[in-house]
Amino acid sequence: MSEMAKSLVFTGERQLEIREYPIPEVSGDKILIKVDASAICTWEQRVYTGVKKVEFPFIGGHEMSGRIIAMGKDVDRRQWAVGDMVVAGVTLPCRNCYRCKSGNEQNCEHFNHSRHLEGLPEKGMGGLSSHLLVDPANLFHIGNVTPEEAAITEPLSCVLHSVETGQIEFGDTVVVIGCGIMGLLHVMLSVRRGASVIVSDTNEERTALALKLGASHAVNPAKENLEERVKEITGGLKAQVVFDTTPISKVAEDAVKVVSNNGRLVLYSSFYPDTPITISPDWLHKSGAKLLGTANSNTVDFVKAARMISEKIVDMKPFISEVYELEDYQKAFESAVKGDKFRVVIRF
Repeated sequence: MSEMAKSLVFTGERQLEIREYPIPEVSGDKILIKVDASAICTWEQRVYTGVKKVEFPFIGGHEMSGRIIAMGKDVDRRQWAVGDMVVAGVTLPCRNCYRCKSGNEQNCEHFNHSRHLEGLPEKGMGGLSSHLLVDPANLFHIGNVTPEEAAITEPLSCVLHSVETGQIEFGDTVVVIGCGIMGLLHVMLSVRRGASVIVSDTNEERTALALKLGASHAVNPAKENLEERVKEITGGLKAQVVFDTTPISKVAEDAVKVVSNNGRLVLYSSFYPDTPITISPDWLHKSGAKLLGTANSNTVDFVKAARMISEKIVDMKPFISEVYELEDYQKAFESAVKGDKFRVVIRF
């Protein structure tokens, strides 16, 4: 019997199983990649615990790296070769709507997590599969790193989009609220943009890591008043850019208090539950501040993120908390949902 491909499929809440499917045939301008590593994002964790509703069966996974193993006859051989190490991403936008056509695939009007990708046994993002058929437009070269490090390209691309949305300038003070993987990636990129960074988190192990990664000050909001500390550090100016990376509405409401006049508050995370917040319209009017949202990433962000990882401008090693083989998928997910890790990665 010929070798079969494998997918990790959600079949219900806290239920997963490995399903086999034929290795997809390659034709036209498609590229077949063998997935080496797939990281478990908070999104997949929420599907697993039932917080995020999807229709089962469903294949998760959108943070993955692999190698090209076959190419259709129409693939541009000047750009791609069998054996190339790649990351796959930006597979979900429709590419046809106004947003996509104007270079904003990250805000596609028809963004679809539940599309049925060609060659896969079930619908879904597909990254938790051993073999993926990918359009070259969604592939990005990466190198000089392990497959596990490469798998973190997608989170970095999203943070990169967020940091560019915040328009950090040299000498700005940046406040990053939340020191999970996304918060810490915001720290690393903000520092590289020439900012002084203040982090806020009740987990002092994580804020200690933030200081190691380049933050200048750490605040524990359970022990001290964030607004007072930021005022003290900045001589009353407050922060030119604030990133809220937590999913808690109340934190977003409080984040406003540390934004300077003409500052920018960027809401990075999804919010669960999505409770409305109160903001003074008069403050917004008088301060000239901007309230900004960001989600996902686009092709340009992916190119930049893959380059930054390949060139060792940023080090992804601190964010790989655990690595499991595919067969240990249940352990991997149970470990990931504890919420005390950065990224748990499954190796194929």
